[in-house]
Amino acid sequence: MNVRELVAANLRRIRSERGMSQEELANSAGVNRTYVSDIERCVYSISVDKLAVLASVLNVQPYELLLPTTEG
Repeated sequence: MNVRELVAANLRRIRSERGMSQEELANSAGVNRTYVSDIERCVYSISVDKLAVLASVLNVQPYELLLPTTEG
């Protein structure tokens, strides 16, 4: 799994664990919902600045979005 896939999987998992929709996360982070969707689908890579913003909204440390997952 490459870094983009790790971020996508972790973002999707943590967002779901928080019970947040893509739209709720996007609104709280000041980004478009399609941007969140594109990150989760590995369409775009994410800047470290946006990674920090999304992590803050999800109440996790930015590095947690980069940790290896147990997902296939």
